[in-house]
Amino acid sequence: MVEIATQAAGARPRTPLSKERVLSAAVTLADAGGVDALSMRRIAQSLGVVPMALYKHVANKNELLDGMIDVLVGEIDPPAGDTDWKTTVRRRVLSARRMLLRHPWAPEVIESRMKARTTPTPAVLAYLDSMIGIFRAGGFSVDLVHHAMHVMGSRLLGFSQELFEDASGREPDADALPPEEMAARYPHITELAMAVAHDQDSVVGSGCDDQFEFEFALDLTLDGLERLRGTA
Repeated sequence: MVEIATQAAGARPRTPLSKERVLSAAVTLADAGGVDALSMRRIAQSLGVVPMALYKHVANKNELLDGMIDVLVGEIDPPAGDTDWKTTVRRRVLSARRMLLRHPWAPEVIESRMKARTTPTPAVLAYLDSMIGIFRAGGFSVDLVHHAMHVMGSRLLGFSQELFEDASGREPDADALPPEEMAARYPHITELAMAVAHDQDSVVGSGCDDQFEFEFALDLTLDGLERLRGTA
């Protein structure tokens, strides 16, 4: 009895289950077999728990995927404080791309969840807010930042798709922040959203006009190629 008690006292306690552990296990499984191979049963097996235990931390598959996106965005390097806006943006985008190369399943998940939600996940919001702040600190007007964000699209997150689609007509997210808290937590996104909503007489363009944004990106690309033409 004494021996059994001693063994029990010396046994290593099991690490408590947490949302962070669930998401980390999910990312590891997706890295190994793709996101289609994910299931609550497989995640539970990898953690040594019953599947029902997971639902205390993630309510469903969509919440799981959103949390996984936030884990990955957390891997992107923070902005360097000793560089100009262009170098800072370039470094962060390339860091995002390295992250996606480590997790090749991620672009599809990010794109699908961005389309399904009316607002991005908290980590994505924080990342985009910081990128807008870098442009603003670099001397860009709010209006020009708006168009720059369309041009950059999902390149901000390391791949090439349009991120900024019109969410009007869709049901708002149940967990969306109240406007006051949104403004306090993501001031640069709020400033940009207010400008797009209210400044319809912009010199550069107005609102989220798909045709204008397409031509803006096209002309920017052609102007860049023209500039490089004589140097290549």
